[in-house]
Amino acid sequence: MIRLFRLAFRIGLLVVVVVFAYLVVTFAQVWLASRRDGARPSQAIIVLGAAQYNGRPSPVLAARLDHAILLYRKHIAPVIVVTGGRQPGDRFTEAGASADYLHRHGIVDTAILRETTGRSSWESLEAAARFLTSRHMRRVVLVSDPYHSERIEAIAHQVGLDAVTSPTRTSPIKGTDALKRMVGETVRVAAGRLFGYARLDRHRTVTKLVPGLATLLPR
Repeated sequence: MIRLFRLAFRIGLLVVVVVFAYLVVTFAQVWLASRRDGARPSQAIIVLGAAQYNGRPSPVLAARLDHAILLYRKHIAPVIVVTGGRQPGDRFTEAGASADYLHRHGIVDTAILRETTGRSSWESLEAAARFLTSRHMRRVVLVSDPYHSERIEAIAHQVGLDAVTSPTRTSPIKGTDALKRMVGETVRVAAGRLFGYARLDRHRTVTKLVPGLATLLPR
């Protein structure tokens, strides 16, 4: 009995060590991705949505849009794709608020494409991939906050895009708040790699409570 207990303890300890090591490596990859700017000539710039307030982008979303404008003016790509639908209680979509912001900063309407249905990174990138590939456009640059880079690039590849990331450096999310977001992304990336980002997205209601836990639930 004692031998069995010792064996179970050693196996349990090994599992804990392996999981911890996996999370440490994943955190390092998330952090390194947050530091990397891979912008290169592409067919489109995709801006991941964030909160908007009655038609006006939040500071987080505005920082992402400002970076996309900078890339557009550097001729990185001829088109900016704005993403994000309505959240419960909203009158405006994130994409609509983003498009209006781009207009106010001199971006012509013909250079803006809208993805107005997504309520998560997976949904937005999957929908954007559908209408971009129908236009024979696959080579894209993804714009979001630094902590987001590793996951959105992985999702973009899964939905068929040839993607790199170029994170904004002017986001108001900084310091300990950014670190917390990076830890959350580490769990999401680790779980997404094991179980698939599509399944992770299907269970996103639960992941709001315990990030990554929902992916442990079979479906």
